[in-house]
Amino acid sequence: MFESVIYSIGRVAADCHVKSGKALYSVPWRLIGQQVTARTAGDVVQIFHSGTVVATHVLHLAGRSTNVEHYPPHKIAHTLRTVTWCRTQAEQIGPGAVAVVAELSTVNAIHRLRAIQGIIRLREKYGDRRLDAACTRALQVGDPGYRTVKGILVAGTEADHASPAVVPPPPAMLRGPDAFDTDLTA
Repeated sequence: MFESVIYSIGRVAADCHVKSGKALYSVPWRLIGQQVTARTAGDVVQIFHSGTVVATHVLHLAGRSTNVEHYPPHKIAHTLRTVTWCRTQAEQIGPGAVAVVAELSTVNAIHRLRAIQGIIRLREKYGDRRLDAACTRALQVGDPGYRTVKGILVAGTEADHASPAVVPPPPAMLRGPDAFDTDLTA
């Protein structure tokens, strides 16, 4: 039986991926900037560097195929920072951080993971006390997102107390209560 083989040449990008067809495939991080050859045969893509197979992936028509082991060690540690890890870190920071992480992770936690990780990472620059206060403040204003928390910290407004909500007075009745007291038994 005849099997078609397609070769393509590409350069490994800074994100450890090389393009073959319409898909991106990861290769070991040490090859960033190097030229590699991708060989597509059947449903397998093999990536070669200097005649040696450095990565093998299942064929994808689009999107990306990533082997986490291809990343450098410090990037692997980042990918292991799951929502559970973030919750544990938030507990160390304080109740405001716990509430923000809980709020962001209630729906589509995987899509909000980078924002949650970013909020946790703010502790390195601002410290736990300020970050917790900023998280509490962000919840008070109704936007617990990364940009809001960071903006509060940059502006230094995490200690500002929320202004009490202004409750409008009840609307005045134009006709008085007697206008509504009708006797329907007549």
